[in-house]
Amino acid sequence: MNVNFKDGTWLNQPAGWLAEDASLTMTTDAKTDFWRETHYNFTRDSGHFLGFPATDDFTARIRIQGEFRTLYDQAGLMVRIDEKRWVKTGVEFTDGELFLSTVITDGKSDWSVSQPFKELEDFHIRVTLAGGAMRIQASRDGKFWPLLRLAPFPVAASYAVGPTACTPERSGLAVHFSEFSIGPAITTDLHDLS
Repeated sequence: MNVNFKDGTWLNQPAGWLAEDASLTMTTDAKTDFWRETHYNFTRDSGHFLGFPATDDFTARIRIQGEFRTLYDQAGLMVRIDEKRWVKTGVEFTDGELFLSTVITDGKSDWSVSQPFKELEDFHIRVTLAGGAMRIQASRDGKFWPLLRLAPFPVAASYAVGPTACTPERSGLAVHFSEFSIGPAITTDLHDLS
């Protein structure tokens, strides 16, 4: 089911944003981020997130477009229970390159990066949550979906799901989101990348 971007609820609404029925453009504020404790010994819950309600057993997907150039520039999809239990997955600029990045947080954050493809200024993210397991996939074209991560994630009565963007080292990153949908969890085999 396609989601109307005008129906979301902001956590840390950016100063600059425009929601239309089928698209969202946001421009990040300064020093925004989501992170809890691990390695850096700080907690940040200041990133921008436009959330939509979901219950267990769902698949959400979104298209992300932007010019990511500064260390830790990031944008993607977030699944959130509360400030201590959330996932953000999408693109992140680190070590001079764009990577697909996933941070899973259950009390503390863990971070993984991969590069199944490098064309990361226009790509898709898909998250499936079912029975305490989260499958995270990315795609260049919305048709072929390499696996980024399979991980446990807490079962909850409800979740907030939607676009997120952060710029820990600057402000002014403009990100365009479109083709956002939330529906029943896909049931394809884990190795079926369609």
